[in-house]
Amino acid sequence: MATSPTPRQDPRVLNMQQRQAVLSQAVEMTQVIYSQAVTPSNGLQINIVPRNVGLIKRFIIIVEGVLQETGGSQNGTLSAFGLQNLFQQISFTDLNNNIRVQTAGWHLANLNTARFRVPFASAFQQSSRQAGSGPAFMSQSGQYGNNFPVVVSPLTVPLGNNVAFRAIWELPLAYSDDDLRGAIYANVVNAVMQLGLTLNNNPFVAPGQDNTFAIAEGGTLSYSGNLNLTVYQVYLDQLPIGKNGVVLPILDLSTVYEIKNTNFTAVTGGQDYPIPYANFRDFLSTFAVYNSTGLDTNPGNGSDINYWALQSANFTNLWKLDPLTAQMISRQIIQTDWPKALYYFSHRRKPISTTQYGNMELILNAINPAAGAYVNIGWEDFALVNTLTQAGSLAG
Repeated sequence: MATSPTPRQDPRVLNMQQRQAVLSQAVEMTQVIYSQAVTPSNGLQINIVPRNVGLIKRFIIIVEGVLQETGGSQNGTLSAFGLQNLFQQISFTDLNNNIRVQTAGWHLANLNTARFRVPFASAFQQSSRQAGSGPAFMSQSGQYGNNFPVVVSPLTVPLGNNVAFRAIWELPLAYSDDDLRGAIYANVVNAVMQLGLTLNNNPFVAPGQDNTFAIAEGGTLSYSGNLNLTVYQVYLDQLPIGKNGVVLPILDLSTVYEIKNTNFTAVTGGQDYPIPYANFRDFLSTFAVYNSTGLDTNPGNGSDINYWALQSANFTNLWKLDPLTAQMISRQIIQTDWPKALYYFSHRRKPISTTQYGNMELILNAINPAAGAYVNIGWEDFALVNTLTQAGSLAG
């Protein structure tokens, strides 16, 4: 008697089962893969080879050092992004030579804030005490506040003084601890991944110059001595074993979690300036740094923009927001404001799918931009590995 064939299981359902098996049985490991004192020089690139072990979820990057202001006529002052600009570029190339991450330090730092919905690695500051009063956040279980130097970021570097700093970035390969899209199975041989860290080529600028992507401005600012760089690799080990070998979430591993940025110039005033989204991707967020003057005199408080909009190929605005309303929406996400000149547009609830909808554009309508005005964009998206391969072969 003939039997009916077993229906093929939905790949998404199978992937979810595989993911849950991994999350419930694997052991999370956090290990140092790099710890060196680095002699800083402008544009120095540090290449780090991750360990080929387990299912890699992310890296944690820590830099400790000292800033010094040895001369000039004024204190050194951190820029709006400050130590986020220590790295000019952070990159990651996977086992298939796909560049998954190629972005600036400011973008990755603020993406960390968006993902965790609070300024990354921060703590509530204790308020100043009044006579006879205790510290802020005191409860029956203890005194809460900024009690440990996890992040140390001075606002100024006084003349003739040295000031220590400590900065942290998280570089995600997997989207989150519970969503393994983008994770990399590294138990392989004869294949090499690479994490690249490039120090800022222009970390300190003179007063009056554009300090948007500098660490600080001052007379004779510099690093004092070496930078101590530590990198942790976070991965899942002791993965579950099935009848066909190691259990892996196949769709998750076929997904690339991309983090990239690019710069646009020649912004025109009073006209829609289109910033296109790349095809074959699902965009989760967009960061935009708009400098209307090309100088550090940029007000950066919304007074230089008419509106932002998301526009489809048929010129339909999915949304159109004045700059203050755009910032109000951001406040609801992270409970505070971004550094000046930075705008964040979240698409997490409904990603911008350029596979489904085709051409999509972020629209900037600016007010009287100077000749040197620019907008720097940070992208966060998902793409399928096989789709990226096909896209690379398209003409044009």
